Amino acid sequence: MQDHTGSPLALHDPVLRWYDANARELPWREPGAGAWAVMVSEFMLQQTPVNRVLPAYRSWLERWPKPVDLAAEAPGEAVRAWDRLGYPRRALRLHAAAQAIVERHGGEVPDDHAALLALPGVGTYTAAAIASFAFGQRHAVVDTNVRRVLARSLTGVAQPSISPTAADQRLAVSALPVEERTAARWAVASMELGALVCTARTPRCTDCPIQSQCAWVLAGSPPYDGPPRRGQTYEGTDRQARGRLLAVLRAASAPVPKTELDTCWPDPVQRERALDGLVADGLVEPLSRGRYRLPA
Repeated sequence: MQDHTGSPLALHDPVLRWYDANARELPWREPGAGAWAVMVSEFMLQQTPVNRVLPAYRSWLERWPKPVDLAAEAPGEAVRAWDRLGYPRRALRLHAAAQAIVERHGGEVPDDHAALLALPGVGTYTAAAIASFAFGQRHAVVDTNVRRVLARSLTGVAQPSISPTAADQRLAVSALPVEERTAARWAVASMELGALVCTARTPRCTDCPIQSQCAWVLAGSPPYDGPPRRGQTYEGTDRQARGRLLAVLRAASAPVPKTELDTCWPDPVQRERALDGLVADGLVEPLSRGRYRLPA
């Protein structure tokens, strides 16, 4: 590979130096954090900002410092501890993954990428992230931040495609440093650059360590011209209704009668739809006499 402007090789050193000087101090990045801590953080950080994750993360690791501790609890306790992080099915998947780690791997998060990928709730991104961040392996860790950094710096477009594509994965693989440990540092460094500098709406290009090599900047920072990128709404949605119902159940120490759930959301049709969805997703367990609880 030639070391020239617009090539991945030209990006490695400046991004890694920038990361060494600017990386946030986060508990899952501490040297002694361990693979389970990294895994918990990756589940929690999906579609959730760091500042919301930190309190829940610390409480979770204090209560369940190892997979075996979580696996011994009822899945409903994981849902309860998830609190208001959103997308609570992640809690059930993390609980199921902890049980699988105990059953298949002696209670230790496996360092094999294929074994990670076989765990419940662990997809392509999460397996690569755990293998890279916890074990220093060479994998393309492709989240929204990385996709945006690579789209701008290497292909010259303002934004990547709305949904991840095979082309995104190939581009990320092409940008990986050859040496394993360097590739692992690059994975977290490029992600951090996208989170702090190469942001979606107001990129801080003057603070960017690769501004002089960035294909998008060199092209004059052309505006995004793809399909509309609509932000997610929450107010008044089924997601909000589900959250209200779960909040009542989380706060309860005993099964909750349906009449109590009926008071937490005004639209009866939407409320019933939300409750049915929670039951179908395994987040709520219906009992006799019209009572409900978190899954036991």
